[in-house]
Amino acid sequence: MESITKAPKLSSKARTPEEEIELKRARREAQRQAMRKQKPARGPVGRWWRKVQDSPDKVTLGMAIVALGVVYGDIGTSPLYTLQTFVAGQGGIQNVDRTSVLGMLSLVFWSITLITTVKYVLVAMRIDNKGEGGIFALYTLVRKYGRWLAIPAMLGGAAFLADSVLTPAVSISSAVEGMRTIPVLKPIFQETPNLTMMITLVIIVILFAVQSRGTERIGHVFGTVVMVWFAFLAIVGLFSIQGDWSIFAALNPVYGVKFLFSPYNTVGLAIMGTVFLSTTGAEALYSDMGHVGRGNIYATWPFINIALVFNYFGQGAWILRNTNNPDLQGATDMNPFFQMMPTTVRYPAVILSVTAGVIASQALITGAFTMVSEATGLNWMPHLQVRYPARTRGQLYIPTINWVLCVATLAVLLIFKDSEHISAAYGLALTITMITTTILLMVYLWYDHKRIFSVVFAVVFLAIQILFFLASMAKFMHGGWFTMLLTAAILFVMYTWKEGTKVERSQRRHMTPKECLPALEMLHNDFRIPYFADNLVYLTSDTEMRRLDTDIFFSIFADHPKRARAWWAVSVQTTDAPFTREYSVENFGTNYLFRVRIRLGFKVDQNVATYLHQIMHELIDGGELPKQTSTYPKVDEDPQIGTITYVLIHKALMPESKITTRGAISLKVKYAIRHMAGNPVKWFGLAPYNPLVEVQPLFVTTRSVPRLNRVALPKSRKGKRPKAKNHNGLQQTASQVPVTVTQTGQVSREVSHAAESSSGSKS
Repeated sequence: MESITKAPKLSSKARTPEEEIELKRARREAQRQAMRKQKPARGPVGRWWRKVQDSPDKVTLGMAIVALGVVYGDIGTSPLYTLQTFVAGQGGIQNVDRTSVLGMLSLVFWSITLITTVKYVLVAMRIDNKGEGGIFALYTLVRKYGRWLAIPAMLGGAAFLADSVLTPAVSISSAVEGMRTIPVLKPIFQETPNLTMMITLVIIVILFAVQSRGTERIGHVFGTVVMVWFAFLAIVGLFSIQGDWSIFAALNPVYGVKFLFSPYNTVGLAIMGTVFLSTTGAEALYSDMGHVGRGNIYATWPFINIALVFNYFGQGAWILRNTNNPDLQGATDMNPFFQMMPTTVRYPAVILSVTAGVIASQALITGAFTMVSEATGLNWMPHLQVRYPARTRGQLYIPTINWVLCVATLAVLLIFKDSEHISAAYGLALTITMITTTILLMVYLWYDHKRIFSVVFAVVFLAIQILFFLASMAKFMHGGWFTMLLTAAILFVMYTWKEGTKVERSQRRHMTPKECLPALEMLHNDFRIPYFADNLVYLTSDTEMRRLDTDIFFSIFADHPKRARAWWAVSVQTTDAPFTREYSVENFGTNYLFRVRIRLGFKVDQNVATYLHQIMHELIDGGELPKQTSTYPKVDEDPQIGTITYVLIHKALMPESKITTRGAISLKVKYAIRHMAGNPVKWFGLAPYNPLVEVQPLFVTTRSVPRLNRVALPKSRKGKRPKAKNHNGLQQTASQVPVTVTQTGQVSREVSHAAESSSGSKS
């Protein structure tokens, strides 16, 4: 008979074409490594290089280019607006002198050196969790030292995700606004004031639309552009210096300290909020470490650092030459970054800066994906569908988060309109992330037996970053409230999800085979009850293989018992390897109860239905599962397997639950978020099979429910209503009927078996 449906089937091949390509690539790489090991290392440099290539700090040209594109976008756009904000804060270029310029450059240089180079590159990146960086990966290493550490980890992660919403808006809009400095385009932008916002909106939508292609492909394209961008920054900076090397006197930190507390600094400590803009990409650098590898960041950071320094100092030299320029007196849209270039150079500068703004957004988006994935692993966020479009698990894509970020970023742009107003909110939340990261790093170093270094590290970096935070608080009323509100909202989601999961897990119970098998065997052999399904499959996140979750047990016996030829409890785990396909089965010594654990690589589609058919066939062939046949047509076109019904169990809190207000709110919020987060039925490819979604009460302790009082009905017009009699013939009111309240809140009236036996004896 010709096939009617097109349900997925198992291939006769053990590997897909993609796996064959990956396997060949891995073999070539292994051969190259073997050949390198056979060649003797030449000199100490050769031995050192071989040691590096055999360590987690391995460097490859391809991934180094990806690192340029994925990691450095945010910090690479800082020269676009840092010194522009400084000049505007001083009241215009006419109010800036050599002391203030050297002081500002000194603060910028030492902030980049201490925060980015020392804290993140030299210290934080040496502390990774299986190659992954970021505040959540760091928390997993230190959480055993104190439950309180969850507070800074949650706060820092929430602040980072909040800042991820603002970064695309401020980076891209500030770059697009550079088009206003081109003389040919200036009249067009004057006639259409909202043109820059419209262009920014289009670029942001396109950027989020291509995220599903993966950061590796995007990174190769962006990496080449970023290499050109930073080379451009260095060249135009050196050109602007014009041989006046005295500007490098700002390398002396004394200039920065004196300027910070001098009367030339008209904004006081608030200047540190502007200085902080030069370090905004440092946290993203740590979070994206898992995407590109630590060694590739080590290899590329010196080039990035030098290019940034040359550009900042070039802008400073141009400012000093033009403090008395009458054409710039009172200018409101003056930007040293574009102004220091000849007019003909501004055309490629604007194109490159727009591209760099897109890349800056990419760095934060990929960092957000990583942090959400890690938060899910910590049970601080709902489980979402995750895709792995590249060869490594560190490069991932979360569709739900991608479009939430997109909508939020567009909302920010529509609310604040331009980069000037967006920058008022930018950076404030990120200072919180940096402070909390410092706290967790301090704890790790303390318990790693580096206590003196831990104390020095905490004192130095907490002092600097708290100063950044206090300075950035000046932005609060000008837009910083938005980031803080967004941070609070994300923190609320994390905290309530964590507390709700804690309550649920406190109530999770397992049944041993001795406890559950007698009832299951009785139901299995009770031919008075028709089959609910040949195979009843429960999808569960429970990893216990030797016992049965009580949720499944009560689902089988709730309401009308669900009799089946076989009951299945199936869990799916994602492995760190890309193409793992394996399963384990526990049958508890029966031929009707099976606990199955399927382990799939992160690149393998989680088509549970197809794999479960394979497992059933192999168990039938092995004699563990009785033969099944299906007489009537089915969607899966498999007559050798009986009907299959899939079940997902959701929990709900009963009104009578004896639980704290905080716990009840956490559970209600968790269930609301879970409802909006997505449907696991779709993730596992079960939509065509019409799975059941059951809601079970959460088995928490319940309050006793007061009994009902029976009241007499009003007298009828035709006469009095007769009173009920008990089995002794005596009249009995409702209050005398025994009532019991079960733990689950159900009220049962004890209609005694004695009454039944009495009536039976009379008959």
